[in-house]
Amino acid sequence: MSDAGPGLESLVDQTISVITNDGRNIVGVLKGFDQATNIILDESHERVYSTKEGVQQLVLGLYIIRGDNISVVGELDEDLDSNLDLSKLRAHPLKPVIH
Repeated sequence: MSDAGPGLESLVDQTISVITNDGRNIVGVLKGFDQATNIILDESHERVYSTKEGVQQLVLGLYIIRGDNISVVGELDEDLDSNLDLSKLRAHPLKPVIH
């Protein structure tokens, strides 16, 4: 697993947030990755943002994201995240990333 993007090794078994090229936000526990930065998430869910209602969380479970569809990978502060009231959070959905 050491040939993939820098820093991913330190995030294995940690909760991360992934922004995909099509604007999706997927949160889960990083279980593994490969040299193409394909990643495996466990206990994952997609957060769907809206300006009209709170954040919806769609359960995905064990989930694989292709490396060529990943824009951003970030560590999630679980303490801070658990204190957020997602039902009151309003935001515009992310637009797709254009390369």
